[in-house]
Amino acid sequence: QVRLAESGGGSVLAGGSLRVSCAALGYSAGPNCMGWFRPIPGKIRELVASISIPGATTYYASSVKGRFTISRDNSENTVSLQMNNLQPEDTNMYYCAAAPVCAGDTFYGATVWGQGTQDTVSA
Repeated sequence: QVRLAESGGGSVLAGGSLRVSCAALGYSAGPNCMGWFRPIPGKIRELVASISIPGATTYYASSVKGRFTISRDNSENTVSLQMNNLQPEDTNMYYCAAAPVCAGDTFYGATVWGQGTQDTVSA
């Protein structure tokens, strides 16, 4: 059975950094797309960042471009999100997700979700 195991995150002051990681477990071959979503008002959730194979194509929400960096270790089926210059508006639950297909800000197909990590940024 496939599942996603998240780690990292926590609390930080504005301007600080956090790193969250996600391991894709039980896959015979790594999921093509992995990324992080967070809930936002007026929408179920937004894709914060994603990375796909082959080619390591990345996507970033406009609100995090230049501050967040997503990376992937294909040999370990893990993805990490380095979050720098965090602001109070970044406070949220961050959910790791994996899917067979992704394009732009959308994941397609059978999507697997992690349990979520709470990241809190204080002013």
